Amino acid sequence: MNENLTKRIHPVDEMLPAGRLFAYGLQHVLAMYAGAVAVPIIIAQTLHLSPAELVHLINADLFSCGIATLIQTLGFWKIGARIPMIQGVTFASVTPMILIGAEHGITAIYGSILIAGLFTFFIAPFFSRFIRFFPPVVTGTIITIIGITLLPVAVNWMGGGNPKSPDFASPMNLFLAFITLVIIIAIYRCGKGFLSNVSVLLGLIGGTIIAMILGQTNFAEVGNAAWIGLVTPFSFGFPTFDIGSILSMIVVMIVTMVETTGDCIAIGSIVGRPIGRSRLARCLRADGLSTFIGGILNSFPYTAFARTSASSPSPASRAVSSSPRLASSSSLWACSRRWRLSSPLSRIPS
Repeated sequence: MNENLTKRIHPVDEMLPAGRLFAYGLQHVLAMYAGAVAVPIIIAQTLHLSPAELVHLINADLFSCGIATLIQTLGFWKIGARIPMIQGVTFASVTPMILIGAEHGITAIYGSILIAGLFTFFIAPFFSRFIRFFPPVVTGTIITIIGITLLPVAVNWMGGGNPKSPDFASPMNLFLAFITLVIIIAIYRCGKGFLSNVSVLLGLIGGTIIAMILGQTNFAEVGNAAWIGLVTPFSFGFPTFDIGSILSMIVVMIVTMVETTGDCIAIGSIVGRPIGRSRLARCLRADGLSTFIGGILNSFPYTAFARTSASSPSPASRAVSSSPRLASSSSLWACSRRWRLSSPLSRIPS
């Protein structure tokens, strides 16, 4: 009878042994950690938040990533696609959040995120009816546009992050930026599978080591930071609600739903779990609920993280989700647990 029960368990629902569960979950975390912390860093630097506030944002983001991944992969009621989808902050929200924060303050960002999350949750059943209108060319175009809009942020970082600083765009800053970029490209092009997929993370580590050797790093804030950080709701103040900001974030979530649709369909085809209207609606509801929770916990809008999904155009980027063992919700469960315990990782200096 046990053998028959085992045969009826879909590979996505398989519970792996503890050792493999830990290893595969860790690989998911490493594959998208750099991207996960990028948004808090961008927001904090753009809004001129203190180092302590930056650490708080990173902690809140990682904690919320774990909760969002649990909601999506395990699911309950009519929420969650129950396929291996790592949840991360959508980069589509970066530019609108910067503009909202600069104009109305960070509390307006969280007010707009709360309302946009509720909008996504309730609109999900209707949006899933349009599944046939989102071929890869549509989602790919949207993701490309998002990347292009972030280019000015990347250029600003390469110069040092603060245009008013005397050493902005100094030869040392440009050298470190260039050598980091070379490391990332070299690992991405020469590495295979998982190694290529974590090229950004390894590039950041390599660039930081070189900066340490050249005496360009300051670890004072690392020593002052706590190893365990508590994520408290509304720590930046009670959210404020601006109509223009809310509408902007709703547009972001509509774009995110398009992106999530592509990710969900692609991952479902890889793991052998067809995505119909009902399952897609569950997936989108999970995005809405996770985004709403993110607004409460001082985090950001959430969606499927493409770095570990099958929808990425690169074979290396598909390696994590397409691996037979990594395409299991249990490995994502281990990953989400590690997100929630990853506060010490936020101590790494930028």
